[in-house]
Amino acid sequence: MTARVLVVDDIPTNVKLLAARLSAEYFDVLEANNGADAIEICQTGEVDLVLLDVMMPEMDGFETCNRLKQDPKTQHIPVVMVTALDQPSDKVRGLEAGADDFLTKPVDDVQLMARVKSLSRLKSLTDELRSRAVTGQAIAIEDVVEMTSNISTVDANILVIDSDAHNAKRLIETLEVNHNVQHLPTPEDATFTLADGNFDVVVVSMALDGIDPLRVCSQIRTLEATRSLPIVLVADVPDKPKVVRGLELGVNDFILRPIERNELAARVKTQIRRHRYSNELRKNLSSTVAMAVIDGLTGLYNRRYFDRHMSVLLEKARESEKNLGLMMLDIDFFKSVNDTHGHAAGDEVLKEFSQRMQRNIRGMDLACRYGGEEFAILLPETDLAHAKGVAERIRHAVASEPFETEMTMPLNITVSVGISINEHEDDTPEQMLKRADIALYRAKREGRNRIVYDAA
Repeated sequence: MTARVLVVDDIPTNVKLLAARLSAEYFDVLEANNGADAIEICQTGEVDLVLLDVMMPEMDGFETCNRLKQDPKTQHIPVVMVTALDQPSDKVRGLEAGADDFLTKPVDDVQLMARVKSLSRLKSLTDELRSRAVTGQAIAIEDVVEMTSNISTVDANILVIDSDAHNAKRLIETLEVNHNVQHLPTPEDATFTLADGNFDVVVVSMALDGIDPLRVCSQIRTLEATRSLPIVLVADVPDKPKVVRGLELGVNDFILRPIERNELAARVKTQIRRHRYSNELRKNLSSTVAMAVIDGLTGLYNRRYFDRHMSVLLEKARESEKNLGLMMLDIDFFKSVNDTHGHAAGDEVLKEFSQRMQRNIRGMDLACRYGGEEFAILLPETDLAHAKGVAERIRHAVASEPFETEMTMPLNITVSVGISINEHEDDTPEQMLKRADIALYRAKREGRNRIVYDAA
């Protein structure tokens, strides 16, 4: 993925150095040499992440970060503080000011890219939740700020996964001052424990006996109930390459041994705040727009919502020069299900189809019941190759296992899919929908249970 990163430093050489590193990885880089300019750029531009130097004249990084986090327009933008200060108290001060992370000069390339990519992914998901809230007229941005400004970051339920009792004890002693901490010495039981509990954060040691810690993290991400649960890795310096791989798999943060207690507490607090913020957005969005924009049978968004939100996402894609994928899906021979087995069986098929489809898309993707047995999915920041991959996962999930109903024997169901991508600057929702619809009908004509892409 790519993102727009603002680099803030009063020394031009430092700015150019970071900008060059980020540009080499295809990030779009903005520059500022003082705190006031950084705040103005964040207020007026589309910034996905801020790399903020601490030691600046007039307004230092701590004050700049604090102002960004207090402003309703900018408080959701991730901030990574970059400094030559190496005292644990400085890290804690930065994190307490609202910073999402901390890098020490000279900046290690591996850590820089790991932090930027991880926080950019979180920003994309948060943006999509905020955008959906506005689209559904459920909450204005001011209401979001009021709703989330008093979010508590204490009394969280934390699971520590560590097979070493001595190492686990140090982690637990630090965290249980403000939270409820449970220790799991058997990593292979992680998914069962997490499925049964209501956890806010999971802390995973990289030094697990007999099991790959990244395998544990991957399993956590595959469970629907824990897909968005923050994961913090505890690693040793030689573990850095695996930590980077973990961040690519969806790990949210890491801390290196020897553990500094205040830094651990501050990093966990940051993850708790973000997790509860996202949960509040989801809960508020779900409860306030349900009647107007949710399909009562499947629980998906309806066509009214989809048509409106597609215009929003297409405009965002145009402004950020990113891809937007569109999928139209139609259940094959669905009329015969209703005619042969009755509408009650048809309703069960629609509900089960919706669940299988939802399990195979990302949190930022938007699925809706477009009408009858026809569905649509919007995929932000998705090119053709990835869109085809998602479509194939859905097609396989539908066709690979019969649909169980109470009214009849298990039914074999398949789906046809048409795909379009925004290929021109002046593409409209109507044009993309038409191309996807043409592709869908081609899939039907060519034998069904297949995926077709229609180019502009």
